Amino acid sequence: MSEILFVVEDAPEGGYIAKALGESIFTEADTLEELHHSVRDAVKCHFEEGKVPKIIRLHFVHEEVIAV
Repeated sequence: MSEILFVVEDAPEGGYIAKALGESIFTEADTLEELHHSVRDAVKCHFEEGKVPKIIRLHFVHEEVIAV
């Protein structure tokens, strides 16, 4: 696997929640900088040495509610 994709959403209490697609990896952080660190750390811990993806892609999902 050369890359892994995370879906990143706003956490209800603030910050971010990141979930990997196709893998059981979840992490959260208060800031974007902390999120980058947490995602890297979670990926390194999840995969065996030599099988860690080279690229981590973050897909940010932002939801807006508009009253009619």
